[in-house]
Amino acid sequence: MRLMMFEPAYQRIAERLVPMKSKLQCVLVGADGKITCDGQALDPDTAQPEAGWMSADSMSGGGQRALVTSLLKSNQLMWVHTGAAGLDHPIWAQLVDKGALLTTGHGQAPCIAEYVLAEVLGQFQRLPERRAEQAAKRWTRLPFREIAGTRWLIVGFGAIGEGVAERAKAFGARIDGVRRSGAPNPLAERMGLLSETKSLLPDADVVVLAAPLNQETRHMADTGFFAAMKPGSVLVNVGRGDLVDEPALLTALEAGAPEHAILDVFHDEPLKDDSPFWTHPKVSLTPHSSAFGSGQAARNDAMFVENLRRRLAGEAMLYEADPRDLGR
Repeated sequence: MRLMMFEPAYQRIAERLVPMKSKLQCVLVGADGKITCDGQALDPDTAQPEAGWMSADSMSGGGQRALVTSLLKSNQLMWVHTGAAGLDHPIWAQLVDKGALLTTGHGQAPCIAEYVLAEVLGQFQRLPERRAEQAAKRWTRLPFREIAGTRWLIVGFGAIGEGVAERAKAFGARIDGVRRSGAPNPLAERMGLLSETKSLLPDADVVVLAAPLNQETRHMADTGFFAAMKPGSVLVNVGRGDLVDEPALLTALEAGAPEHAILDVFHDEPLKDDSPFWTHPKVSLTPHSSAFGSGQAARNDAMFVENLRRRLAGEAMLYEADPRDLGR
C-alpha cells in the first residue's frame, strides 16, 4: 500500500509500523510541503497515494496543501483516515466522491468531554466570583449549584456525547440524549430522535450540542429551540458554530433561557473583534480549543495504526464516516 502522511506524524508512529513494513510504501509530506518517498522528491501529481492519513497536525500550512492536493490528484486513492471530529468541510466529500473510504478518529472525545464538565462546573460553582472575592480580600461565602440531581440533554450521542454523559452521570446528573438512530444507550434514561429534541428541552438544566453539522442540524438551536429551554439552564456548544442561530441566542440570553452559554465554536472563526460574544456577561467562550487535550494526539495515532492494521489484514475498519455528515 502506498500510504501518504505528514512526516512529523510518521515519526511518532514509525516503530509501530515495523510489523507492516513489507506491505507499506510511505510517502511523507514535510511541514514545508516537500514530498518524498524513499528519499526521492515527488510532487502532488506524481505522489499517487493509495491511502492517506490526515492527522490533526497536518491540517495547516504548506504540509496541508501538499497532502490534500496529492490525495485529490491520485488516480488510485482507496482510503483516507482523518483525525478531524467534524466532516462538514467540503474536502471530505470530495475525497469520498473520488471513491475513497473515509474513516475518522475519536481521540478528541475524552478531552472535549472534560472541557464540558470543567466549564459547566465553573459556571455552577461561580468560580470567577470566587476569584474576584479572593482578589478583593473579602471573606464571602458564595452558595453554588450542584450537578447532582440536574438533568442534562446531550444532542449528538456519538463518542463525544457518550464521553460527556459518562462524566456528568458520575457527578450524579440524569442524562437524556438525542441521536440519529434514536437507539437506547445505557448512559441515558431517555433517548430521542432529532425531531424530538424540543420535547426534551423543558426538563434540561444543561443542554450540550455535540451533533455533526449537516442540512438537518444547521441552526437547529433557533428561536423555537431557545423558547423551549428551561429558565436558568446552561447551553454548551462543542459541535459546530452553525448548529446555533447566533442572533437568536443573543436574544434568548437576555430573556434568561438559557441563563448562560458556553461556546467553543462560532459561525465566524476566528471570532471577529466586534462580536458581542466577547464581552457578553452571560457567555463563556473559548477559541475552538476544547479538543486540545494532552492525550488527544496519542489516541488519534493509535486509532490510525489500528485501522491501518485492519486495512492491510482485510478486516472491517473502525468509525467509517456517515455520508450524511459530509459537507455538500
